Amino acid sequence: MAQSARDPLFYACLTIANQDAAFAGDICLRCHTPGGWLSGRSTPTDGSSLSSLDLDGVSCSVCHRMVDPVFKPGVSPPRDEAIIAAINPPPLVPGSGNFVMDPVDVRRGPYADLQGVNPGHLWSPSPFHRSPELCGTCHDVSNPLYERQPDDTYVLGPLNQAHNPEQNQYRMFPLERTYSEWLHSDFAKRGVDMGARYGAQQVVSTCQDCHMPVASGKGCSFGVSRDDLRGHDFAGGNAWVQDMILNLYPDSGLNTEYLHEGKERAVSMLRRACSLELSQEGNQVNVRVVNETGHKLPTGYPEGRRMWINVQVLDEELDVIREYGHYDGATADLAVYDTKVYEIKLGLDAAVAALVNLPVGESFHFALNNVVVKDNRIPPRGFTNAAYRNVQAMPVAERYDDGQYWDDSRFRLPLGAHSIRVSVHYQTASKEYVTFLRDENRTNDDGQVLYDQWELTEKSPPVEMSDATIAIMPFAGGDADGDGRIDGADYGGFATCMTPPMAGSIDLDCVEFDFDADGDVDLYDFGQLQQAFSD
Repeated sequence: MAQSARDPLFYACLTIANQDAAFAGDICLRCHTPGGWLSGRSTPTDGSSLSSLDLDGVSCSVCHRMVDPVFKPGVSPPRDEAIIAAINPPPLVPGSGNFVMDPVDVRRGPYADLQGVNPGHLWSPSPFHRSPELCGTCHDVSNPLYERQPDDTYVLGPLNQAHNPEQNQYRMFPLERTYSEWLHSDFAKRGVDMGARYGAQQVVSTCQDCHMPVASGKGCSFGVSRDDLRGHDFAGGNAWVQDMILNLYPDSGLNTEYLHEGKERAVSMLRRACSLELSQEGNQVNVRVVNETGHKLPTGYPEGRRMWINVQVLDEELDVIREYGHYDGATADLAVYDTKVYEIKLGLDAAVAALVNLPVGESFHFALNNVVVKDNRIPPRGFTNAAYRNVQAMPVAERYDDGQYWDDSRFRLPLGAHSIRVSVHYQTASKEYVTFLRDENRTNDDGQVLYDQWELTEKSPPVEMSDATIAIMPFAGGDADGDGRIDGADYGGFATCMTPPMAGSIDLDCVEFDFDADGDVDLYDFGQLQQAFSD
């Protein structure tokens, strides 16, 4: 939160957004540096007018000055009624930085009694500060350029005139739906017993329960000790940006130890976000990834973020004889063709592509995108297709049944498999995205700055979220159709799988015939198939 206006990935993306749609960066700045935005320093919308204080991002005073946009008689601070009445129209739902701020610097918090402590500023109790709606202010983001149609497509709205006057985000194109994903989960509906997975609290319900777990101490380091404080770590999934910030701001007085601790907390949060269940079914192993969060996994900003499965098949000497989802740390290349990658991909339809002179289909131009091409991210407990469609968070090019909060992937086992090790990895920014931000920048050097830091900081190194190992029971090698026999049907399947000797080129369905696990199916493997048939 405190580094949201120092993140070089943010500035590289901000530049492309402004290039693609004039002044689009204003929407980005209002959440990444709300203090600067409120003070009028978001113009120009590239952040060049921000002060050094604005770089502190989402500061304490920003959140603790926020007003619940829905006045609740007898619950909300009385002064809020007039504040909200002065807004026309008031925000309907949280999202896209539609925050309401007290025009007087009255700080707010969840406690009704400060127990005799003088905080040194005006203060008012506020139940809003225990609610997920506060978090939803910036963690549901929409693109107002586009208007939702009855068939869930999006068309460009009228230019240079008002439209969608109530600012209903569910009529705009969805960019992030983290809050809405939570809102239609079991966590929001009834709470879920997670067994103290995210801290001492057994049943978790709100965003704060996981990202601001209960702690003991003194609020703002003064006053009496409490056992019902909330930690303000705000741990999420970004365990990379801290290293870049330390490189780029060496003389800013930032606490190196605190930034390293923040990185460790992000890694810890990622390692609690999913679990693995493995099972063998003949010549295949099923990998079940279970979402242990209250939103999609992964969630948040769509571009560049991804999660994938890595499978290493080991022989009796524990040597790797086959690998799926290999990641090369030296080049930052991921073998996506033979594994499951969880991600959301946006793109352009034919009408918008023609208008902006870009290709139809997948695109990193997030300010212009108006199509969700793919969204196979794993939903949370309580997911239903109808509810997620209503809030524009439905799966795309993937199927999840109502109530499903896991995903199954099958991997073929080559002959000689003795055990397998499976791991799930998360990456903040892919090589493809970082390269795009460098190459598409025609305005400044923000893309090059990011790329240079990417290279200096291990290229957005993936974090291992979970791992598991199981022994492999004997199975019939060459049984491609899984019927327990090696027969003429398997010989026919082999013929369709013959490939040139190019390691890594074979299709996932042909792995059963790659007896020597060298990445191709050739005459050597045919000899092994004949032997298996004889056996």
